[in-house]
Amino acid sequence: MELNFKKFGGGFPLIILHGLMGSLDNWQGIAKKLASNFEVYTVDQRNHGKSPHSDDFNYQLLADDLLQFFKQHNISKANIIGHSMGGKAAMLFALLHPEMVEKLIVVDVAPSQYEDGHSHVFKALMAAYVEHANTREEVQEILNAKLNNDIVTVGFLMKSLTRNENGTGFEWKFNLQSLMKNYDKISGPVGADKPFTGKALFINGEKSNYINSSNYVDVVSLFPNHELAEVKGAGHWVHADKPSEFLDAVLSFLNSTN
Repeated sequence: MELNFKKFGGGFPLIILHGLMGSLDNWQGIAKKLASNFEVYTVDQRNHGKSPHSDDFNYQLLADDLLQFFKQHNISKANIIGHSMGGKAAMLFALLHPEMVEKLIVVDVAPSQYEDGHSHVFKALMAAYVEHANTREEVQEILNAKLNNDIVTVGFLMKSLTRNENGTGFEWKFNLQSLMKNYDKISGPVGADKPFTGKALFINGEKSNYINSSNYVDVVSLFPNHELAEVKGAGHWVHADKPSEFLDAVLSFLNSTN
């Protein structure tokens, strides 16, 4: 599978993987700033953005897609940043191919099983009937009503709304049906027989509970050579909530020789 991507800057490769229902566009501002130091690739994972859609969807496939991406672009080793779903994909890739990962940065997720936190979002997306909508405002009004005016989540989802090819309505850039069908795999854990002993940084938002006292043991077990950084005032979308503080943490880790 050939994944859609954008490339910025030059230097040692750095690959960025977005989260569930996101796209590479969510990371453009961060990528451009990191491009002063690295050759940055922002990637649309399968079933997201402009990358191919597939009925099959799990972390093994995402890790395999990333391995193919490395080979297609003649990348032998890279730093990887992954957020949420992208963080789990990055973790599994590092566990399976440690020789190809210089440093790993995981943003606000553990390699653990999570309880359902998206069914209400899927229901709202289905209720929007975007293929029949005349305006973006129509869709936004429905999402606001269904999601109790959750401005952050609605704003995030609206970034993936685009006109369909016929121009008679809209469509989501992500493959909604496949993501719904495979959600148990998305919320499931990742792991391997051996831990990743390379350098890893886990960044969590102070207002988020994605990394907590219950699942932190999984981080310790699978990534023994890790650091943990908390960004004050940030929620799950750490990089969007506090971009300067996020960048400081990332660059401090990537530029460290320890």
